Amino acid sequence: MNSKELVAELSRRMGKTQKEIASLLQVTTDVMVASMQEDTTIAMQGFGSFEVRKKQDRILINPVSKQKMIVPPKLTLTFKVGTTYKTKLKNLTVRGK
Repeated sequence: MNSKELVAELSRRMGKTQKEIASLLQVTTDVMVASMQEDTTIAMQGFGSFEVRKKQDRILINPVSKQKMIVPPKLTLTFKVGTTYKTKLKNLTVRGK
């Protein structure tokens, strides 16, 4: 599902215009990004939680030249699925793709 399809489906289910839904989704993502930039965990009950984690710097060795390189630390976004949806996903049958 892409963003257009999501907006169309939410619009249909909520009885709002697609423009209103698109605006709501834009504001929602803006708020989430701003919160994550402040190193805040976003937890949605039942759905899951988004958290920004810092990966430590590490040393890599080039297998050909045996040269050591330092990979600098970086921030990564992690998502942990909530138990409600984890249970629902476990009960789904595997689709052949």
